[in-house]
Amino acid sequence: MTSTTLTAESVVELAAHEVYRMFGRPESGSWLFGARCESLSVGAAVRLTLPVGPDTQRYEVELLGRLSAVRPDAMVVIEHAQPWRGRLRLTFEKLGRSRTRLRVRADVSNSGLEWLVRHTGGVLSVPPVRPDAVRIGVVTSKSGPAAIYSMATEYLAELAVDEVNRDGGLDGRRLELLVVDDATDPEVAAAEARRLVRAGCRAIFACTTSSSFAAIEDVTRADDVLLVQPVMNERGTHDTASVLRLGEQPSAQIEAVARRLVQSTGGRGWYLVGEGYSWSYGAHEAARSVVPAMRGRVVGETFTPLGTSDFGPVIEKIQRSGAEIVMSSLVGSDEVEFQRQCAAAGLRSSVSRMSLVMDESTCAHIGSAAEGIWTALAYFQDGPATGAGELLTRYQDAYGRWAPPISTLSETVYEAIHQYAQAVRRDPDAGARSQRRALLQHRGGRGGTGVGARDLLVPPLYLAEVRAGALHVFDEAG
Repeated sequence: MTSTTLTAESVVELAAHEVYRMFGRPESGSWLFGARCESLSVGAAVRLTLPVGPDTQRYEVELLGRLSAVRPDAMVVIEHAQPWRGRLRLTFEKLGRSRTRLRVRADVSNSGLEWLVRHTGGVLSVPPVRPDAVRIGVVTSKSGPAAIYSMATEYLAELAVDEVNRDGGLDGRRLELLVVDDATDPEVAAAEARRLVRAGCRAIFACTTSSSFAAIEDVTRADDVLLVQPVMNERGTHDTASVLRLGEQPSAQIEAVARRLVQSTGGRGWYLVGEGYSWSYGAHEAARSVVPAMRGRVVGETFTPLGTSDFGPVIEKIQRSGAEIVMSSLVGSDEVEFQRQCAAAGLRSSVSRMSLVMDESTCAHIGSAAEGIWTALAYFQDGPATGAGELLTRYQDAYGRWAPPISTLSETVYEAIHQYAQAVRRDPDAGARSQRRALLQHRGGRGGTGVGARDLLVPPLYLAEVRAGALHVFDEAG
C-alpha cells in the first residue's frame, strides 16, 4: 500500500510537562494544533488541526480520533478515523527547563493520500465497473462540522459490502463500494454525487446533512440511480420514484422525549436551538406542534449557521428567556461546542436538555458537559437491539479496538446496504424505480427490533440519557 508521512513542529516557551498538561485544553490554541481532549487517558476522544503542505500553500486538516497511547510529559498517540484512517504521534521534546519542541508525525495511507489529492483540487480516475461487479456509492462527511457523527459510516458500509459478498453477492456478482467526502458542503456533495454517477454506481447512499442531500437529489434527478438517505431527516417532501429517505424523524423523537421529560422535570418553557437549513426548520416545526400538546410553550428560538463555534449570544438569549427545557437540533461539531459552552455557563443546573442528534461519537467529544442530556434514537451501540453485541464484535474484529463507536447515524447505512442487496439480489441491473419498489416491499415485511430486521422507514425508538459519559437506554418509546 502506498503511504507517506506528514510532519510538523513548533517550539513553545514552556517546560515539557506544562505543554503536555495543556494538550486538549481550549486555552492551548493553535500552537498545540488546536487539540480538544477532555482527559489525557487512553480511549479519550480527541480533535486536532494538522497543518499540511509547504509554507506557501499550507492549509489545515482536522483529525478526529482517540488516544491509543500516552506517555506523561513525553508523547501521545492518536488513532484517527477522519478524514482518513491513520495514526498520529505527538512528542514533547525538552529543550531546556522552559522550552519544548512539539513534533507531530502523521502516517498517511493510500486512502489518506487520495483524500488529500482531491481536497487540494486534484483529479483521480476511477476504473470502470467490471462485468462481474455491481457498484454502489456512499456520500459521507469525512470533514467539516458533520464529520464527528459520521466517523463510523465508511467502516460500516465496508463491513456490509464485505458480508454481502461473502454471502454470494448480487446474482453472483460482487458488490463494489465507492466512498466520497462531501466536506459538509452541499456544492461539494453535488460534485461528488456526479462523480459517483459517472463511475457507474447503481445506487447512492447519502449519509449527509439534509442540505447536502437536497443538492445530491438535484443533480441526480435525471439519472437512473437509486438515491437513499439512511440517516435521520425531516422528510419534508414526498419521495420521488427513485428517492427513499429512511431513519428517525424529529416529530417522533420529540414526542418520545417531551412527555417523559415534562413529567420528570415539570418544565413548561422550551427554547429551541438549531441551524439555518431544512433539518432544523423541520425539527422546530415539529416541536411547535408537540410542545403545546404537552401543556408547554416555546419561549424562544435561534438558528445559527452550520459551523458556528461561539454560542455565547445564544446562551445569553436562553438565560434571559426563562426557559426550563432546551432542545437542540444542532449536529456534529456545532453540538459539541454548544453543549460544552452551556455547561461552562452553568445551564446544566438551571435547565433540562434534550438533543436530537446525541449519538455516541458526539457524546464522546462533548465529554462530561453532556451529562444529563436526553435523546431518543433508533439504535445505540450498547442498546437492547437484538444482534447489537454481535455486530459490535464483528466491527471491532474488522477495524480494531480504536474504531469509532457505532451509532444510529452509521449503523443505519449498514442495514440499508444489506436490505438493498437482499431486495435487488435477483435483478441488480433493474432501474432505480424498480429498485426502490423492491426495497420498500422488502422492508414492508419486517417490523422487528433486531439488527437486520428493523423497519428503517419507521424505526422504533429508545429513550436514553447521558450518564457518566455514556448513553444509557432507560426505556422504549411507547
